[in-house]
Amino acid sequence: MSSPRIISFRIAPDKVAELDAIAKAMDRDRSYLLNEAVESYLNEQRRIVAMVEAGLEASRKGELIDDEDVGMMIESWIREKAAPAKVEREKV
Repeated sequence: MSSPRIISFRIAPDKVAELDAIAKAMDRDRSYLLNEAVESYLNEQRRIVAMVEAGLEASRKGELIDDEDVGMMIESWIREKAAPAKVEREKV
């Protein structure tokens, strides 16, 4: 592993205070938390890039979903999300 590099960037003072409070609670330093945050961010970006690449590859192969089918899927998600709320209101 290569030696760590020092970088700097601007961040709001309240965020620094939050980082320091979390670091203290975890018995870690700010640098540790920032490295963890960057690693998490990079992992998420890699995951998103892989999903986009998979989608582009599926598109090249003609493996597409019709826009009407997508609309029906979205509508079903909305209905599913609304159903528990409706049940809760009926219990009251």
